[in-house]
Amino acid sequence: MSQPLILVEIDSSVALVTLNRPDALNALSPEMLGSLAETLENLDRDESVRVMVLSGGQSVFAAGADIKAMASASPVDIYLRNTRQLWQRLWALDKPLIAAVNGVAFGGGCELALGCDLIVAGEGARFGQPEIKLGIMPGAGGSQRLAKALGPYRAMEMVLTGDPLSAPEAHAAGLVNRLVADDQVLAAARELAAKIAERPAVAVRLARQALRYGVEHSLREGLEMERRNYRLLYDTADQKEGMAAFIEKRKAKFKGG
Repeated sequence: MSQPLILVEIDSSVALVTLNRPDALNALSPEMLGSLAETLENLDRDESVRVMVLSGGQSVFAAGADIKAMASASPVDIYLRNTRQLWQRLWALDKPLIAAVNGVAFGGGCELALGCDLIVAGEGARFGQPEIKLGIMPGAGGSQRLAKALGPYRAMEMVLTGDPLSAPEAHAAGLVNRLVADDQVLAAARELAAKIAERPAVAVRLARQALRYGVEHSLREGLEMERRNYRLLYDTADQKEGMAAFIEKRKAKFKGG
């Protein structure tokens, strides 16, 4: 009996999702991407889950795509793999997703981490888009998201040389939120997830939506989204509770509504 490609563990309101293809360094085959998209979508709909953590395990995050399966592919073959739709499903999630990165996050693995909202990395982790060394280029958002995260010049060097960034370099450049010892990555990611899960759930989701929208649109459009979401929150019970608690000098008890 084959092992599941994706493992899930739910602790309180935080879901830990682990890529489970260690023999292939978690290479992102269409089957794995499909399983990951389905798993995360189910958790996104689960009202008991507020934040998700994505890990590849203690040794590797994800080493990219299955090159042997791609080497002789035609443009039509790549089109029929349907991975564009799978990536779009991952990026359409509504709840915060934290990448917990150990080892390498190369190619599609780096793009997967870039598609998350926050990144916690071990000191030995590395991030890279080595596609140029294979005669291709990033095809799942790597060139665009790296440019927005690092600036065009640093991203250009990574994409055109294929050379990776170490985790300390990625942290210094603003790509990684928290840099910790390799054996503390999951604990640090869970801690961060738990802190976010304690915040008012609707406010978290609408603030996340505004931030992500602003990255992909103009400042004017981003400001409109921010203003719309800000107004909507005045119709939530958690807004009433948060402001009442502030006035009464007590800790707020958010219920997610």
